[in-house]
This record gives sequence, C-alpha cells and structure tokens, in this order.
Amino acid sequence: MMIEPQFFEARDGVRLAWRELGEGRPLLLLHGLFSSGEVNWIKFGTAARVAAGGYRAIMPDLRVHGSSDAPHDEEHYPPDVLVHDLQDLVTHLGLEDFDLGGFSLGARTSARAVVAGMKPQRLILGGMGLAGLAGWQRRGRFFKRVIAEYETAKRGDDTWLSIQFMKTMKVDRIAAGHLLDSFTDTTPDMLAAITMPTLVVCGEQDQDNGSAAELVAALPDARLATIPGTHMSSVTQPELGEAIAAFLAA
Repeated sequence: MMIEPQFFEARDGVRLAWRELGEGRPLLLLHGLFSSGEVNWIKFGTAARVAAGGYRAIMPDLRVHGSSDAPHDEEHYPPDVLVHDLQDLVTHLGLEDFDLGGFSLGARTSARAVVAGMKPQRLILGGMGLAGLAGWQRRGRFFKRVIAEYETAKRGDDTWLSIQFMKTMKVDRIAAGHLLDSFTDTTPDMLAAITMPTLVVCGEQDQDNGSAAELVAALPDARLATIPGTHMSSVTQPELGEAIAAFLAA
C-alpha cells in the first residue's frame, strides 16, 4: 500500500512529512530510529489494523528520516528537537483530543513529549524498556558506533545489522549524527508525568531498550503486551497491530 506524503514546515523552517490512513479519532504513530512511517507502520499492516478500528492513523517521518528533510547544520538539532516537531505537527493539524504512540525512538519521543506537557488521552510505548528512557547514553553510544563503522563493519559485528538498515533506508549519516546528539534522558522521577493509560508493547526477545516489565512497573497506569519477535522483527508481526487495536478498544 503506497500512501503519498503530506508536508508542513517545522518552527525552524525544516520541511517534514507525514502520512495518514483511516478516519476517526486521531492516533499519532512515531517510527523508530533509521526507519520511516511507511516501513514501521504501513508496510506490515499495523496502520491498516488500527484504521479498521475506527482510527485516523497519522504517521510522521521524523526529521532525517523517510520523506522529511535532513539538514546538516547543527542549529537544526537543539535538545528534544523531535518533541518540538511533534508539537508543531499537532498544532498544524489542529489536534486537541488524540492518542499518541511510538516504537523505539518513537516511543522515547512520545514519552519526552508527555514530560514536556503534551496530553494525549492514551499512550503507546513500543519496543521500549525502562533503560531506553532513563539510560539513553549507552544506547546512544552504540548508534554513534553504527555511524562511525558505516564503511568498515563486517558481517557478524554488533553494528552490522543496523548499518545495513541505514543503507537500505538511505539515512544521511551527518544529519543522523546531529540528531543523536539532540536526545535527552527521561529520568524515573519524570515518568510521574505519564499518568494516562499506557500500553507497553514489546517483542518477547527484545531487550534492546531494557526491560519492558520494569517500565510498566515505573508508570502510574500501564499494562504490558508481549508479542513475538526481536527489536527488529516485532514491527513486522500482525500481533503489534492487534495489541494496539485491543488497547484502544478497551
């Protein structure tokens, strides 16, 4: 299924893309690092499953990803720039009553947005554990190595699969490096701001961002859905869409 992107300008003039599927209550879905709205949500049917439940799935391409621009100037990457972009999209679309979710980096960004004051009715954190929010620096160092070893990694290296994904997705390495520098940690005490009903959905073999169960325990009103797969493969599973649809219908 091909869905043409729509575009808007962020507060710093950078052109950003989003795609939509379905009609009804708005659900913003944010993709993972080096992915895109199309690959994360549309390609494997997750957006279609959500839309079938009466939702308007709104899927931005985060800056540096997909159809969105990837500027090289550092001035376009202040701390939490992805949160600013999300706030700008919500304003552009005139959304007031909506739900919000994301996978991996998208989950981090969604949590950061809530900490910054965004108030979705419900929140979905996919592929995320407590350490992925509170201890980003370790994960960040890994992705810095992914960029540094882009031309030199060999099959079997721990960075190999991420580099192949970057190459497949044609991610701009200079822009990606700046974007990684914009990420900030969400400390456990900040999680008190996440008071809305929250679904933590994670692959049974996915520990990339730490323990999903620990994240559920740290949140005021969260439940855990475990689906098949690793961090990379769980987004391809129909169970992801089913878990999100069941949470929204509850």
